This record gives sequence, structure tokens and C-alpha cells, in this order.
Amino acid sequence: MTEGGTEMDLREAVEMIWNNRRYSTDDPKTAMSHLNEEVAESLKALMKGEIDKAKYELQDAMSCLFIAMKVLDVDPVEAVNNQILQMKKKNDKIMIIKKDKVEIYVNGSVKGSWSIWGPEDIIEAEKLAKEFGCDILHEY
Repeated sequence: MTEGGTEMDLREAVEMIWNNRRYSTDDPKTAMSHLNEEVAESLKALMKGEIDKAKYELQDAMSCLFIAMKVLDVDPVEAVNNQILQMKKKNDKIMIIKKDKVEIYVNGSVKGSWSIWGPEDIIEAEKLAKEFGCDILHEY
């Protein structure tokens, strides 16, 4: 983040937003309500094709998010790092379609299987695989 060309620490940015907020609350529900309102306003503007207004409202939502994080005592740097770790965790999901059955593996363990009776069962299995983010292997 930059302010007048200088880098700003995320914690420092949260503190600046906290100290300059338009409303004062220590109630998490109020803080989350404000966040929800700004996100909704951004979405409404986007749905109307008002891109600049959507961006502006999204920036307000970011401030509300930081305020909500402060009220709930969430460290912003820790939160970002936790999100990155979550995203890096690969949930390895594979669907193996065999001649007579389908097997679902998650991280190498069989989590389910069912019989295939016809071509429509294969089509349905492939739809499920896509819906749940599974890689598909065909073993005929």
C-alpha cells in the first residue's frame, strides 16, 4: 500500500482507518452490518453497470472490513497469511470412472463409490466431478 509514494504497513493502515472512521462502535454486529451494507451497495452499483461507483463502494467496504477486524481483534497480517495458507492447501479430489463403477478419492483416500449402469451414469458422474472440483480419470 502506498500513501503519497511511501509504503504502508497493513497494521498501520488498519489503525489509520480505525482512527478516522465515520462511526464509533465496539459492537461486532454493528461493524459487520456496516460492512454488509457497503458490499451490498457495491454489488448494486455493479449490477447497474456503474463500475466507478462499485469501486468506490468496494473501497468503503474495505474500510468497514478493517474496522470489523479491529472490533473482533483480528490481526490483519495474520489473517492474510492464514488465507494464503488456506489457498495453498491443495484439496486433491479425483474421480475415477471405471467400466462398472465410479470412485471418489480425496487426498488419496476413497471417500465414496457407486455403480455405473449405463452411459447416462457416466455423464452424471462427470457433472458431479465438475461441480465438486474433481479431476477425472477414465479407466475403462
